[in-house]
Amino acid sequence: MSTTRISDVIIPEVYMSYDAVNSPEKTVFVESGIVTRTPMLDQKANEGGETINIPFWKDLDSSVEENLGSSDPSVVATAQKITTAKQIARVVNVNQWYSNSDLASQLAGSDANQHVRNRFGAYWARRWQKKIISICKGLLADNIAANSGDMVINVAAEAIGSQSTATKWSRSNFTSAVFTMGDAADSISALAVHSAVLKQMVDADDIDYIQDSQGALTIPTFMGKRVIVDDSLPVTAGSTSGFKYTTIIFGQGALGYGEGTVNAPVALRREEMQGNGQGVDYIGERRKWLIHPFGYQCTATPTNEGGLTNAQLELATTWQRVVDRKSVSICYLVTN
Repeated sequence: MSTTRISDVIIPEVYMSYDAVNSPEKTVFVESGIVTRTPMLDQKANEGGETINIPFWKDLDSSVEENLGSSDPSVVATAQKITTAKQIARVVNVNQWYSNSDLASQLAGSDANQHVRNRFGAYWARRWQKKIISICKGLLADNIAANSGDMVINVAAEAIGSQSTATKWSRSNFTSAVFTMGDAADSISALAVHSAVLKQMVDADDIDYIQDSQGALTIPTFMGKRVIVDDSLPVTAGSTSGFKYTTIIFGQGALGYGEGTVNAPVALRREEMQGNGQGVDYIGERRKWLIHPFGYQCTATPTNEGGLTNAQLELATTWQRVVDRKSVSICYLVTN
C-alpha cells in the first residue's frame, strides 16, 4: 500500500526558497539600516562554543594632543598606539513545530499544511523582530543601572494630573534624546514607537507617508526617518497614575545580524495512526541566529542550551557596554 506523504507534497529545498520571502532580511529593521547582516557575523554564528568573541579596533584617542613640528633632529615624535577590545555575543538556536490533522483540513475545506507553509516565514520574521525589541529593553535597563541613563531622556510625569505637552511626544523631546549621542546624532535612521505615541505624532502633523512597494502611501516617516510601530515596546505605569511610553531611536547599523546553518532547517513527519487512523502531519523549522548590539558584551549565562530567552535578553545583568556612549547608535525617549 502506498501513502501520499507530506514529503511528497512539500520539497524542502523549494519550501525554504519560498520561506525566504518573509525572512528577517525583509523586515523594516533591516530595510531601514538599523540591523546589518555581515558575512563575518554569519561566520561567527557557525562557530562552536557558548560565547562568540567579536574583536574590534578602538577609535583613535582624540583627547591626545597632536605633535608640533620642530627643526631640531634630536626631537623625536612619540608614536601613539591603537588598541583592541572585544564584544561577546551569543547565538540562539530556535525551532517551532506545527501538527495538522488530515480530518481537520478536510472539514475546514482547505489544506492546513499549505497555510502553515505560507505563514511560517512571516512567523519567524516577527519572532526575530521581537528579539530585537527584547535586546533593546535589556540595553535600556543596563544603561539606567550601570551608566546613569546617559542614553535616555525621560520627561514623563508619574501622575496623570502632572502630564502636559512637555511630558509628551514633541520634536524638542526627540532632539534631546538624539543628542545624547553627541556629534553622532546625524546617524539616526529610524525610530520605534508605541501606537499611542504614533497617535500623538499624527495629531502633531509630524508624520509623512511614503509609498510602499505597491505604490500605496502606507510607510510612516518622521523627518525622513522610518517609523516602526510596535506595541510590544516598553509601557510602564506611573508611580501614581497614567502610563509612560518608551520610544527607541536607532542609528545606522546599531545592531549586527548573522545566520548560522543547521543540519535540517525543515523537518517533515507523518504519524499515520494518530487521529484514530486518519493521520497527522508535522512540520518543523529550525533557525540559528546571531543578533548583537554593537558596543556590548553579553554577560549572561543561558539557563537553556539553545540560548537566552527573550525574558533574559531584557535583563540589565545580561549586557555590559564596552565602548564610549557616542559609539552606541541607540537612544531612548520616555514620554506620557
